[in-house]
Amino acid sequence: MIVVTGAAGFIASCLVSKLNEANFNDIVVVDNFSVAKKENNLAGKKIKEFVDRDTFFEWLDENYEGVEFIFHLGARTDTTEMNKDVFDLLNLNYSKKVWNACCEYQIPLVYASSAATYGSGTLGYDDDETLVPLLKPLNPYGESKNDFDIWALEQTAKPFFWAGLKFFNVYGPNEYHKGRMASVIFHAFNQINEKGRLTLFRSHNPDFADGEQMRDFIYVKDVVEVCLFLMRHRRDSGIYNLGSGQARTFLALAFNTFEAMGVTPDIDFIDTPESIRDTYQYFTEANMAKLRAIGYDKPFYTLEEGVKDYVQHYLLPGKLQ
Repeated sequence: MIVVTGAAGFIASCLVSKLNEANFNDIVVVDNFSVAKKENNLAGKKIKEFVDRDTFFEWLDENYEGVEFIFHLGARTDTTEMNKDVFDLLNLNYSKKVWNACCEYQIPLVYASSAATYGSGTLGYDDDETLVPLLKPLNPYGESKNDFDIWALEQTAKPFFWAGLKFFNVYGPNEYHKGRMASVIFHAFNQINEKGRLTLFRSHNPDFADGEQMRDFIYVKDVVEVCLFLMRHRRDSGIYNLGSGQARTFLALAFNTFEAMGVTPDIDFIDTPESIRDTYQYFTEANMAKLRAIGYDKPFYTLEEGVKDYVQHYLLPGKLQ
């Protein structure tokens, strides 16, 4: 059995699809299944058992002998949430329990970290583990992810294989339920579809022109490919960046979305809300050398390729993965 936590969410539900595609059908999905708007993400998938996140550890105590691998992708991901207690409960302490269970039962583990751990990027975007304690995230979400990375690296007891993945700006199918936390591409599509035009945040940094803010956008199909690679690799434990390795501007994203929809570009700008202005990242770009060095050699989708696939094969037809 393969366990996927946060399974009804965006990345995890795409991972379940990828596992099914690779003929893994004994999948145990863990989540809070009371959230009705996420139900469609798991519809039609081959799943062995549904386990509520609050009873998962009791289930694992009884079933650990049959568990081959755990993907711990469940987390609270709202970067605008300021209640640290929420993140301590769901991101930090729950993840510690997953880690300790994997140690006790010798189950390999991949867990979700985040590029939000890098904060403003003053120390760069290298997945050098010696830098982890020095990073200064800009919000409680990023702090919770970095706190767990620090904790994991300090442990003397570790799963025989483990990997923490610092996801950069992931986009793709099955993110419709995420509201304001869905990708810029998802929101851009909906704006263009409704109004025929798109509004982007104005730059408040003199080093960046409006729309020239840059992020490392990675298609979810690449994320799940890396997850499967690590499940099979099971060597070289550690923390890894997971981005495309290529920063692109929001204008490039916008123009590619218009083109994929067959709509003439029409873009204007509004001020970035003051509530997030001080924590806004103007540039992110993953150094992907570490993952490449352990043997991951598949090319990543370019922004052009990923946006076209997402828009034309999922958003326009209204399909899930």
